[in-house]
Amino acid sequence: MASEGERRRAGFAIFGIGRAGQIHLGNILKMRRAHLMYVVEEDLVHGRSVLEKHLVDREVKLLGLKDADQVFNDPGVAAVVVCTPTNTHKKVVQQALKCGKAVFCEKPIAVTLEETESCYNDAEKFGVPLFCAFNRRFDPNVCQMRERYRRGEIGQAQCFKTCSRDSPAVPLWYLKISVGGIFHDCGVHDIDMVCWILGEYPVSVFSQAHAFRQDIADIGDVDQVMIVMKFASGCIATVDMSRDAVYGYDQRLELKGSKGMLEQQNRFPTTVVKYDQSGLTGGRIEESFPQRYRESYQREMSHFLDNVLGVEKEVGITKDETLRVSLIASACEDSYRTGKQIFMDNYKENGGHK
Repeated sequence: MASEGERRRAGFAIFGIGRAGQIHLGNILKMRRAHLMYVVEEDLVHGRSVLEKHLVDREVKLLGLKDADQVFNDPGVAAVVVCTPTNTHKKVVQQALKCGKAVFCEKPIAVTLEETESCYNDAEKFGVPLFCAFNRRFDPNVCQMRERYRRGEIGQAQCFKTCSRDSPAVPLWYLKISVGGIFHDCGVHDIDMVCWILGEYPVSVFSQAHAFRQDIADIGDVDQVMIVMKFASGCIATVDMSRDAVYGYDQRLELKGSKGMLEQQNRFPTTVVKYDQSGLTGGRIEESFPQRYRESYQREMSHFLDNVLGVEKEVGITKDETLRVSLIASACEDSYRTGKQIFMDNYKENGGHK
C-alpha cells in the first residue's frame, strides 16, 4: 500500500526556464506526484514559447519576477526550483525558505560562501529542505562506480582521472553571466564527484589553465583547465576540463586502485557500427549534457520530491558538502591565478577566496 507521502502531490514553481530550467520543467511535468503551478521568467515572450513547446496546461501561471510574491504567498506551493542567473539566487532562495517552501537550487546557491551559508542557516531556521543540484551524484554509472569502490573491488585508491569537455561550444552570453567562471560553473561538478566517490577531501590543489578563445580571454576566463588534487590517503586526482570538444560531450572517469581499475566510458546514442573497406565507423558520442545526464536530472528531481513529501528525510547534498566543494573550486581558481599549489588547511584558515 502506498504511503501518505507517495499518494500526495506537491505544488511546484520554477524560477527561470533557460537551459537547466527547461530540463527540470520537463521532468516535473512527467511526475505524477508533482503539480506545476507557476513559472517565473523575466522574459515573458521566451516563457510563453517554452510553455507552448512543452504543452504546459493553461492553468499554470506565467509571471515576471516583479510578481513573484504570488508564488511565495500561495500556500499551495510546497517547492520552488531556482534556475535564474546566480546573482539572483540568494534573494529567491531566502524568500522561498522564509515562506516555508522547500528549495531546489542550481549550483551555486549564492555568489559567496558567506551568502551560501546564510541560505543554509535559513533552511535550518525555517525547517525546510534546501537542495543544491549536483546532479552527477544521481547518475547510475557514477553511483555504481562509487558503490563498487566502497565495496573494496579495486582496493586502495591511487589515481583518479576525470575528463569533462563541453559540447557544443558554450555561447559568450552565458559565460558573461556565469559567476565564478569555469571553476565554479563546471569544475565544482567534477570536484564534488571525485570527493563523493573517494569519501575524502583534498589536502592540496594545483591548477593550470589557458583561454584558447579570445572572447573568453577578454572576459577574464579560461576554456581549458587541468586540476591536480592530492588526498590524505595518498590518492592523486586530475580533472581535465574544456569548454569545447568538437566531437561531442566527453565525460570519462578512471579510478585506479591497488587491486584493479574502474572506468566509465562515454555513452553513444546508438551501438550500431559500420564496417567496410575503409575500416570501422561508429557514431558520435552524446551531444551535450541534457542527453548524457538525462537520467541523473530525473533522479535528482525525484529525490527532491521525496524530500518535499517527507518520504525521504535526508537531503542528498548537505550544507557542509556544498560549502567544501565551493571552497575547493575557489582554491583551484586561485592556484591558477597565482601559479602556486594551495594547501587547503591554510586556505580555509585564511578565509579562502572572497
